[in-house]
Amino acid sequence: MHARLLGAPSRASASSAPSAGRHPCRASWKPRPPSRTSASPPPLSLFRAGASMEPASTEGQSDPPVHGVADRVVGVLGGGQLGKMLCQAASQMGIKVAILDPLKDCPANSVCHEHVVGSFSDGDAVREFAKRCDVLTVEIEHVDAVTLEKLEKQGVVCEPKASTIMIIQDKYRQKDHFSKFGIPLPDFVEVDTLSSIEKAGEMFGYPLMVKSKRLAYDGRGNAVAHEKNELSSVVSSLGGFEHGLYVERWTTFTKELSVIVARSRDGCTVCYPVVETIHKDNICHVVEAPAEIPEKMKKLATSVAERAIKSLEGAGVFAVELFLTNDNQVLLNEVAPRPHNSGHHTIEACYTSQYEQHLRAILGLPLGDTAMKAPAAIMYNILGEDEGDSGFVLAHQLIKRALSIPGASVHWYAKPEIRKQRKMGHVTIVGPSLFSVKAHLNKLLQRDTDGPQKVRPRAAVIMGSDSDLPIMKDAAAVLEKFNIPFELTVVSAHRTAERMYAYASSAKERGLEVIIAGAGGAAHLPGMVASLTTLPVIGVPISTKSLQGMDSLLSIVQMPKGIPVATVAIGSAENAGLLAVRMLASRDPELSDRLNEYQQDLEDSVLVKARLLEELGSDKYLKQYMNP
Repeated sequence: MHARLLGAPSRASASSAPSAGRHPCRASWKPRPPSRTSASPPPLSLFRAGASMEPASTEGQSDPPVHGVADRVVGVLGGGQLGKMLCQAASQMGIKVAILDPLKDCPANSVCHEHVVGSFSDGDAVREFAKRCDVLTVEIEHVDAVTLEKLEKQGVVCEPKASTIMIIQDKYRQKDHFSKFGIPLPDFVEVDTLSSIEKAGEMFGYPLMVKSKRLAYDGRGNAVAHEKNELSSVVSSLGGFEHGLYVERWTTFTKELSVIVARSRDGCTVCYPVVETIHKDNICHVVEAPAEIPEKMKKLATSVAERAIKSLEGAGVFAVELFLTNDNQVLLNEVAPRPHNSGHHTIEACYTSQYEQHLRAILGLPLGDTAMKAPAAIMYNILGEDEGDSGFVLAHQLIKRALSIPGASVHWYAKPEIRKQRKMGHVTIVGPSLFSVKAHLNKLLQRDTDGPQKVRPRAAVIMGSDSDLPIMKDAAAVLEKFNIPFELTVVSAHRTAERMYAYASSAKERGLEVIIAGAGGAAHLPGMVASLTTLPVIGVPISTKSLQGMDSLLSIVQMPKGIPVATVAIGSAENAGLLAVRMLASRDPELSDRLNEYQQDLEDSVLVKARLLEELGSDKYLKQYMNP
């Protein structure tokens, strides 16, 4: 076993530190002392117990108080970027994290409580590391799971369980496990000879996805055979049949999805909102949250993910990657038993990040709220564009642009070397809508900078006839006052029924967030539009000669159950515009500030009038201000 300690000393050696106060977290390299004096506290291994992870109290003494969230030391196998962000979340909660990683300057080294330099695939290193910790977890699944299984039998707490990590490490075994629990999957079969893979090609057709069973991630270990005569070269590129291979039927999908599932130590699960992952060269490039898919597809994806995780053992955060197929099936692609790239956005976008959630889960703490606190978020991976210094220059230029974008947060992993396609960091942008954050991402990536930039409208002002425009222009004026991009058009419920159907059905997809619809007479337009979209619809009754707008008002307010339409007074398009602004401001802090200023201006104007009336009296006030 080759392992050495970088960082703070263990509890066993704390009493021998040179200073009487707290010791620095970045102490010099020291091996653990071979023995301890009677005055020294016991090593961490003695703090573990089968049923409880708290130190056993001595006779006649009560249990010592827990200082902060938890006194237990979390040991993480791996110190990459996931380990770094896990340590950052732990630091906020006052939880000590030790890492085992072979690289002295791994990303987590700068933020962990202590760093043991050693391989997480070395059984001796893992066993020695476990003595320093109260609970073991992983930030990479390619660890020595056999040793973890032995440690579990000795009473060491490992989350998730070694059995789960063993299943995940072998992707064929993973598929076989989930198939036994009825989880929907692409068709798959093990192959170990040229004849068996040729038979698989006949059975599944081409293109044929060929995959390595182990050590496959970020596109590595996968290859595609487009026809039979490519099979031999594809097999060779993956290391041959002795490397362990299987094949999958090619899946035609419309979107790749991901669901982060957290499971507590008592088996309870919570799921984060479904996200869409966009890959480039088989590497996750962009994550959009929430996924723009129908609600029933979100429920199906969440159900598949939750069922898959409940079939495994142990606590923690799991990432479930899924395919949404052309025929609206949700198929499981693969599972990661740890925090995941598709959950980075949760740091800024959700009430509980996936990293805090993982710590809560493995320590037996209550699981946190998974809801998004921002309406939309987009995560962009900073991948190496070049080798060496030029790669760092390009990355820095992108970071510099990101720092000027509203709602953007930069995460740099501080890896010492940059290579093409290596994950060096990421940028998360949060905002009031997916359209908004996508626009910011386009700016970050300098897309379409040559031509004029067309701003997509957030609101719509529609009317059944151009004769309604003298009224509806007041709504447009309010939206202009608050700098809200909008579209203004005529959509007749009766004379252009097909146009109305297409307009309302596509409104949300086109980025609209609220619709103001004016109509007179039968006034069917607001209700018909509301029946075709989930966006809020505000109806404006238009006055007509026959019933002075009472028919329009009564028609709009008497919508059937399940088809709500907000309604203002007859002809009150200005209030409809203000109501739309309030709806948008509920999830747009900048707009909310402008609305507060507007409200304050209204109050100030009334107070000025009150003061003048009191000073001048009614006759002078009427003559000066009311009778120009």
